[in-house]
Amino acid sequence: MNNSFTMNSLGDSYRALVIGASGGLGGAFCDWLNADPRCAGVRELARKSVPSLDLEEPYSIARAALELAAEAPYQLIVHAAGMLHRNEIKPEKSYSTIEADAFQTVFQVNTLGPALVLRHFLPLLDPRGAMAMLSAKVGSIGDNRLGGWYAYRASKAALNMLIKTAAIELARTRPQTRLLSLHPGTVISGLSQPFRGASTARPASLAARELLSLIDRLAPADSGNFFAYNGERLPW
Repeated sequence: MNNSFTMNSLGDSYRALVIGASGGLGGAFCDWLNADPRCAGVRELARKSVPSLDLEEPYSIARAALELAAEAPYQLIVHAAGMLHRNEIKPEKSYSTIEADAFQTVFQVNTLGPALVLRHFLPLLDPRGAMAMLSAKVGSIGDNRLGGWYAYRASKAALNMLIKTAAIELARTRPQTRLLSLHPGTVISGLSQPFRGASTARPASLAARELLSLIDRLAPADSGNFFAYNGERLPW
């Protein structure tokens, strides 16, 4: 890793928090932030961290935020957790395969859990800081050309609405805060491995650096918008 990486928009001795730190991309975020000489520390949260944070256990989200309140404020919060598939849950190729239980699980991880992260962790964010949540380009309604993947697409579209709505609220009282929805592209990970396009996936380390550099470049005026890792502004 090139240790020359530095975040310039967060000030000296900034503190960072990564939610979903046990995943491939989450771990890569932690690696880059730990390598930044301007970063005073990185708090890593995951299902098995201390404190733990499990998006399927709403109480754990509130509890983790309460336990970390004494460390606040954080100048950077990155939410890198999400779910496309697992075990018996697979992206739907047709509306005929929609199942209520699977839909609810995907929404709990990709939408409801992150909604509670917004509720409990935005108060821990520095008023001049940045919070980025990983969404997905397939959550863009305007860009949907192939169909399929009903639960995942819908859950990410709903996440985008949450981020947009919260950013409008924040702008009234904390106008220097950046709240961003980011598309990481296809990244080499367990999430992408079974699917078409995985052969062109980028290493998690590269994707994480690109996303952190993007966050660093974006301004408060960009808050509430949806960007790809290369800086392209994506349609809702």
